[in-house]
Amino acid sequence: MATTNAAPVYGDISPLPSGGRTFTSFPDVLMILEFVFGGLVWILVASTKLYYFDIIQGWVMFVSVTLFVTTTLLLFLYIAGAHGGKPVWTTIDAFYHFVAVLFYLSASVLQAAATKQSLDLYTLTFGQVPYKNYQENIAAVVFAFLVTLVYLIHAVASLIRWKRSP
Repeated sequence: MATTNAAPVYGDISPLPSGGRTFTSFPDVLMILEFVFGGLVWILVASTKLYYFDIIQGWVMFVSVTLFVTTTLLLFLYIAGAHGGKPVWTTIDAFYHFVAVLFYLSASVLQAAATKQSLDLYTLTFGQVPYKNYQENIAAVVFAFLVTLVYLIHAVASLIRWKRSP
């Protein structure tokens, strides 16, 4: 009698993958988008020269760098198969992505506020806006909201996976 070691698939959301299946299973393929968009937020905020709101953009940098590193670590752990199919990892995955949504939502809103305040400050002080820096801040806001959306989709799918796990 032949047995298969293939992991069961629950609906269209697969259990935690390992190895190369990490890049082909939903929602874990979203980690690539989280990695790319989160890295873009980090790069764009770091490259701007409008640091009048250090505490706000400091929080945005903290969130983007921390979640960039944590997502990278989680991705490598999934590729290495460190979870071993244990159910506690589905709980960790769902909790992590839920917290990431909350953090990135706060960072996105704060980055948008800092961008608007820097526009107002520059307009009042100098009568003109350095458009390159302003465009970098706008791009950071757009990518921050995009990565928030990707983390939200991943969090919902992870919660569904967690609910269906044994």
